[in-house]
Amino acid sequence: MAHNDDPLTCTDRRSFLQAGAVATATALAVTPGLSLAQDAKAADKTAPVLPKRALGKTGVEITMLNQGAIRGSELDRIIRLAFASGIRTFDTAKVYGSEPNFKKWFEQAPEVRKQIFLVTKDMPREPKDMIRMLDERLETLGTDYIDLFFIHGFGDHHSVDEATRWVKGQEFKEVADKIRKSGKAKFVGFSSHHKDRAPIIEAAAEGGIIDAIMLQYTPWLDKDSPLNKALDAAHKKGIGLITMKQIAGKGFGDAPKGNILDDVVAKVPMLKEKNLTPFQGLLHAIWTDERISSSCVSMRNTDQLRENTDAARRYAPLKVAEILQLRDAAIAYGQTLCGDCDGRCSIAAGTTAELGNLTRFLTYHEFHGDRTKARAEYASLDEPARDWTGADLVAAREACPNGLDFAKLLPQVERHLA
Repeated sequence: MAHNDDPLTCTDRRSFLQAGAVATATALAVTPGLSLAQDAKAADKTAPVLPKRALGKTGVEITMLNQGAIRGSELDRIIRLAFASGIRTFDTAKVYGSEPNFKKWFEQAPEVRKQIFLVTKDMPREPKDMIRMLDERLETLGTDYIDLFFIHGFGDHHSVDEATRWVKGQEFKEVADKIRKSGKAKFVGFSSHHKDRAPIIEAAAEGGIIDAIMLQYTPWLDKDSPLNKALDAAHKKGIGLITMKQIAGKGFGDAPKGNILDDVVAKVPMLKEKNLTPFQGLLHAIWTDERISSSCVSMRNTDQLRENTDAARRYAPLKVAEILQLRDAAIAYGQTLCGDCDGRCSIAAGTTAELGNLTRFLTYHEFHGDRTKARAEYASLDEPARDWTGADLVAAREACPNGLDFAKLLPQVERHLA
């Protein structure tokens, strides 16, 4: 898949989970050259709705595979094919620029709106901003309601203290209640890949206001890690959990032309036994976590839709040993993004540089095709957060839960983003 400057969201093929699987055929068979309507009609004949899971205590079930946003001329076709493939959960946001495509879809097929679970996001500075922003999102989407309204990238533009106070505060409670009572959004939550998302999620569990959370995640979290404990607390309180940006790596299962590495499969024998690709195996590992309601994946072509929906239809829980085999293979092939980053790498390295964010931005640039966003995010950091001069990068790698090789990655950050 060629790199481009179009923002992509959630996850993509080069980010491991991110567009999931290269593999076996499924019910969806789309003939080249067909129109959108013909594509959808042909696929819908053989593709029932994907398996669903409860979204926390909301009383709603959503498909365990969630179509993430993409950019480009194929978006209109992809969202229709995703629907025809059995996906009923769709993710978008103001910054993705994909909302007008949904508006067009709803105008052309009004019956679709009530059949899908629609998520969108915006970036309020204060709770009161959410009312105005929600109205703007509805107008852009061309609908009078959405199912889930997320605060986008929560923690990135607020201090941890601000964020934790927010999700437990009376002002946010009043705004969230007003939104739900208005019927303009059924549920309210936030997305976060912040290194301190664990305390923010803990606070959300304590506050009892949040309905759902989308978070950066890996399926092999240490059971005693703050993030794992935060997810336990959120799940216990009935907060729905959706995963995103799980892993990215330079070689794990995704050579330049998308070929699966034979020796990766050899290291994880269950893949061959279950007829899964590494990407499908990772999806199964994520869904093995009963706390997870759905995984958001940016699927950009027919193959990715076919392969990921196949993974959902054939899902079966993995054993712990099988998940650990996937983990070891992922680490061995060199990741660029740590799904459980909590900043321990910077602490171990004795630096104020935000090593986890720097490598995340590199991932956007090199694997998500999200180059404009990567450069903008890098530029938004202050100098101490970018300057890793003198950092003990060996100690940082040893501290990182996923063994990121900062000595190799950080020079690439400066080369591509500075």
